[in-house]
Amino acid sequence: MTLILDGEALTIKEIKTFLSQDLQIDISEDAIERVTKSRQVVERIIQNKETIYGITTGFGLFSDVLIDPGQYNELQVNLIRSHACGIGKPFSEEVALVMMVLRLNTLLKGHSGATLELVEQLKFFINERIIPVIPQQGSLGASGDLAPLSHLALALIGEGDVYYNNEQVDSRYVLNELGREPLKLQAKEGLALINGTQAMTAQGVINFIEAEDLGYQVEWIASLTHQALNGITDAYNHNVHKVRNIKEQVDVAARMLNWLEDSQLTTRQAELRVQDAYSLRCIPQIHGASFQVFNYVREKLEFEMNAANDNPLIFDEDDETLVISGGNFHGQPVALALDHLKLGVSELANVAERRLERLINPQLNGDLPAFLSPEPGLQSGAMIMQYAAASLVSENKTLAHPASVDSIPSSANQEDHVSMGTIASRHGYQMIENTRRVIAIECVIALQAVELKGVDKLSPKTREKYEEYRKIVPSINQDRQFHKDIEAVAQYLKDDAYHRA
Repeated sequence: MTLILDGEALTIKEIKTFLSQDLQIDISEDAIERVTKSRQVVERIIQNKETIYGITTGFGLFSDVLIDPGQYNELQVNLIRSHACGIGKPFSEEVALVMMVLRLNTLLKGHSGATLELVEQLKFFINERIIPVIPQQGSLGASGDLAPLSHLALALIGEGDVYYNNEQVDSRYVLNELGREPLKLQAKEGLALINGTQAMTAQGVINFIEAEDLGYQVEWIASLTHQALNGITDAYNHNVHKVRNIKEQVDVAARMLNWLEDSQLTTRQAELRVQDAYSLRCIPQIHGASFQVFNYVREKLEFEMNAANDNPLIFDEDDETLVISGGNFHGQPVALALDHLKLGVSELANVAERRLERLINPQLNGDLPAFLSPEPGLQSGAMIMQYAAASLVSENKTLAHPASVDSIPSSANQEDHVSMGTIASRHGYQMIENTRRVIAIECVIALQAVELKGVDKLSPKTREKYEEYRKIVPSINQDRQFHKDIEAVAQYLKDDAYHRA
C-alpha cells in the first residue's frame, strides 16, 4: 500500500495510516505536471531578468535589493544556512517525517516554482526514512516556520543532522552511504522550502490524532468510574441529548450507554440517588464539547495540509502568468485552531481528575475504602495519585494560555504581526501528554475501584477492558511505586492512538 500525494486531498486519516503502517509515498502524474509548469515560470523570470521577490531579490527587509544573476542559487543556500537557527529539543521523528510529507504536498500544488529534483529529494528522504533533526523552538509562525523548515532543508542539501536507522548522524554521511547526491538548490527553491506552516501543522496533526484518541479512550475509563460509583444511566438517555442539537454530545451519550450495557453496577434515577454529580452526569456535555473542538481542528488542519502557503505564489493559467507576493505563510488560522485544541484537551483532564477524586474521597465514594487503601492508615493507597493528577491539571491551565494572542515584530518591522502558531502546537502536545497521564491515573484507580465492587458485575464491554488493562497494571494489594503503573498505562494508551480506525 502506498500513499499517493497530489497536493489536493491529503487527510489526517491517511497520515495516521502512513505512520502506523510505515507506508511509502508516491506522487500523482497531475502533480508532476503542475510542478514542471510552475518551474518553467521561474526559468522565464530569470531569463527575462524580472524583479520578483525571493527569486531575483533579497528577503524580508532586503526585498528591494536586486541580486546578481550569477548568485541566484547562492542566495537560496545562504537563506537556508542563515535561517537554520532553531534551538531547543528536536521535534519527534514522527513530527519531522510528517513535516516533510506536508511540505512535499504543498510543493505539488504547482504554485511554488520548485524543480522536480527537489520534489524527488523529498520523496527519497521520506521513503528512506531519513528524518531531519529539527529543533522545536525559534519559529514565530510567520513568515511561516522559517527556522524549523530551514533545518529540514539543510538535511536535503547534505548539511544537517538526520535520524537514520535509529541513529543521529550527518545527512551527507547517509547520502554517501546510499549513493545519493545532496540537493543543489536552484533559484526560488530555498524560499519554496521554508515559507510555510508545516512545522506547526505537522505537530498539530500529531496533536489531533492523539487528542481525539484520548477522547475515545476516556469514555470506557469513565464508564468504569461510573460503575464503581453506581452511577445513574438515565442522564445518558437519547431524548435528553437530541434536544440539545449537538451531534457530538449525542454520540458520546450513545457510546457511554454502549459501554455500560448490561452492567449490574449502574442504577436508575431515584433508585439510589436522584442525580449524580456533574463529573458523571454531564460526561456527554463535557466530552461532547471537546469532540466539537476536535472536529473543528480537523477541518482547519486538513485545509492547511492541502494549501499553497509559499511566497511568492505562481499562477500560470489561461495564457496569463502571475507571480504574486502575498501572505499565505501566515499561520494565524492554524494558530487559532491549535489554541482551541488545547482547551478541548484540557477539559478532558479537568473532569477526569474530578471523577478520580470521587473514587478515593471517603465522603464521596459510597462504600469504597478511603483512597482505596488496602489498609487505611498504614497504607496510603491512591492518595497521592490524586495529587499528581491535580498537579498535571493545574499545569495544563498555564499551558492553555493562547499563544496566538501574542505577537512580536521582526525583520525590522517588515514582519510586524506573527502568529506564534508553532508555540501553540508545542504547548498543545505537552498538554496532551499531561492529559494522557491524568486519564491513566483515573484508569489505575477505576480498575481498583471496580475490583472492590465486583468485576463479575461489570458490563461485558468494560469487563473486557478490565481484563486487558490488568495485564498492564496489577491489583493494589499494598503500596508500591505507582508512577510505574501510571507511565505503563499512559504508554499503552499512546500506542493505541495510531491504530484506531
